[in-house]
Amino acid sequence: MANRSSILEFEVADVDAEHTRLRDHVTDWVQEPTTQPWGNRSMLLRDPDGNLINIYSVV
Repeated sequence: MANRSSILEFEVADVDAEHTRLRDHVTDWVQEPTTQPWGNRSMLLRDPDGNLINIYSVV
């Protein structure tokens, strides 16, 4: 059963660089890199087990 109740979050220096590095490996993108209203740049994906992962950087 997929995890639908928690989010793993990782802060990185450059979300767009990580997106480029991961795009050929990730099959379940939830949100492409986006600048959030509160200023963080983030992207969301699901790992093979269905866990939601937020990769973000503080802009």
